[in-house]
Amino acid sequence: MKWEGQRESDNVEDRRDEGGGGGGGFGFGGRGIGIGTIVIALIGGAVFGVNPLTILGFLTGGGAPVQHGAPAQPRPHTAQEEQLKHFVATVLADTEDVWTQVFQERGAQYRYPKLVLFRGAVRTGCGQGEAAMGPFYCPGDEKVYIDLDFYQTLRDRLGAPGDFAQAYVVAHEVGHHVQKLLGISEKVDAARRGADRARSNALSVRLELQADCFAGIWANRAQATKQIVEAGDIDEALNAASQIGDDTLQRHARGTVVPESFTHGSSAQRVRWFKQGWQSGHVEQCDTFSASPL
Repeated sequence: MKWEGQRESDNVEDRRDEGGGGGGGFGFGGRGIGIGTIVIALIGGAVFGVNPLTILGFLTGGGAPVQHGAPAQPRPHTAQEEQLKHFVATVLADTEDVWTQVFQERGAQYRYPKLVLFRGAVRTGCGQGEAAMGPFYCPGDEKVYIDLDFYQTLRDRLGAPGDFAQAYVVAHEVGHHVQKLLGISEKVDAARRGADRARSNALSVRLELQADCFAGIWANRAQATKQIVEAGDIDEALNAASQIGDDTLQRHARGTVVPESFTHGSSAQRVRWFKQGWQSGHVEQCDTFSASPL
């Protein structure tokens, strides 16, 4: 991915040395789910011997709040971390340019989200956030949160290396911000209230797949204006989408797949909807809520 020398966003908050504080739980429910939620359910299940679906229930609002200990002491920033900081700031700037253009075409104004870098735990407008959730978007404060250590997990534990895979993660979370600005998230939240678990999960899948499609729109538009895509980049994004599909994660974690428990979509669905955004570049082509089949 061609990103060096490009504009970096000013909307990055570096809280890596602050610590997230202790006590209390997080109040995200389905509204603050990040791209890494099921990823961490998989890893937590392997490490602690707990059913990943049980962990997923806690992370998506189906269990008790997570308690936190004292914040860890700040550690020095490595050269690799600083490089990643510049990288995500550049990707965020790309999303700002793309979505400003898209919203202008629709006669609207795009409001920039903030991107918060943290370690371990962080206080957010949605409650207490955890690195164990993976990257996530909080609609309460319109901020994307990411612990840069997640990228090592993405590469080493999930088999999704490459800078374009990393950019896809940011673009997906920004896609959730776009959903909020378009009023989509609010409608989904309303529909999920009072719905049974199966219906709620199905709506979550459609919301997540649309964020994948919006990530594809970012890639399409950024390529058209800045020619950022190099050979193999799209394959990196598609591989990342595939590796974090619900079916793939469940199969690795327990050897079986439970489709009714999906909250982000299957590998094939995630690949399909990223490609839809990449090939079309238009919001109207990302209507996962009317699509049948997904």
